[in-house]
Amino acid sequence: MTFQRNQPTDSLPSLGQPIPPEFFRAIAESTVDWESWLSSTGQILWVNRAVQRYTGYTPEECLRMSDYPLPLIVPEDRERMSLQWQEAAQGSTGNNIEFRVLHKDGATLWMAVSWQPMINRDGASLGFRASVRDVTERRRMREQLRLQNERLEQIVEARTAKIAQLEQHRLNMEKLAALGELAAGVAHEINNPLAGIRNAFALLKRHLPRRVKHYDKLDLIDKEIERIRGITHQMFQLYCPTQQKAVVFNIHRCLEDLLSLSLPMSRKYNVAVVLDCNRLEPTETLGPDLVQLREGELKQILLNLIHNAIQASAPGQTVRVEVFQIDERLVVKVIDKGSGIDADIIDSIFDPFFSTKTTTVGQGMGLGLSVTRGLVEAMQGTIEVTSHSGEGTQFCVMLPRCLHTEVEEN
Repeated sequence: MTFQRNQPTDSLPSLGQPIPPEFFRAIAESTVDWESWLSSTGQILWVNRAVQRYTGYTPEECLRMSDYPLPLIVPEDRERMSLQWQEAAQGSTGNNIEFRVLHKDGATLWMAVSWQPMINRDGASLGFRASVRDVTERRRMREQLRLQNERLEQIVEARTAKIAQLEQHRLNMEKLAALGELAAGVAHEINNPLAGIRNAFALLKRHLPRRVKHYDKLDLIDKEIERIRGITHQMFQLYCPTQQKAVVFNIHRCLEDLLSLSLPMSRKYNVAVVLDCNRLEPTETLGPDLVQLREGELKQILLNLIHNAIQASAPGQTVRVEVFQIDERLVVKVIDKGSGIDADIIDSIFDPFFSTKTTTVGQGMGLGLSVTRGLVEAMQGTIEVTSHSGEGTQFCVMLPRCLHTEVEEN
């Protein structure tokens, strides 16, 4: 098989003959890259037509520049590239040095230049050759890759933080489980003899005349026995909660009942409790102002928060209870203007046996908020606290408006 040439052979040099200089010039002019030939003093000697594609300047315009190629480079990169050009004129070699050129139309392109010294047959310097190519797309891909790496790092950090949070939660659950076994056992062991003590005390009190010395202390003993019973009951609720069935009930009526239950404490501390209850919109399964939750447990949650808010308030202050909905969730806020909770202990207030009331005798064992959080989470909800020392505290309980369990109409 033979191959035929389409072009005239008389215009091309024969094999083995010297190649005329115009052929080398034609090759240089036809390259895609922007090619330049500069003297050993840095003066432009020749530049190909590709310079116009990248900069908008013709080769003739470039040859008239006294400080070529600096006018073609963005001002921010000129000083750096001027130093590179000086090194090139001194005979150095460079490869893929990136810089930006400013096109006549105002566009900016990223370029990369490589240069090599040029010498003649006798080894004398002919200056240096510089070859410039467009790397704008490469820079764009590199920037995209950098952004993707940053995004991946953020995802990894978030996942790592989540794993650490879950691990801490697991450790807390293990600690609570061990503590729960101990507390439930102690509560069980205390409850039986306590019931015997209370029954025996009731019999003695019934048959003692009121004129007996220190008879007035019997009521105090009875209250303290009741307080012990309350603590053991809270322990059972904290570690062995009894989940009620969800019922459909009117949240407004429920809260009005809670205000009635909190009235004795409200009067005792001279703290008003006001209710700001917004209307709940009807859903596919529930009418207006109706929720499907464990009513008894919800009352216990909110009554505990209201009582805490009253005790944290000064006489004459007001505790505010706000109720509204966000999407399909019920939101209840209990807000007081009391002394607030210090920032260094606010993360511990839901821990079992942690209490801010330890300086007041008979104010509890720090189980109320632990029980409250357990009941909230058992109803697939969340409870959050925000507080500023000296400005008051806000507890926010968020629950599903419809708890998907067995339902009883109320």
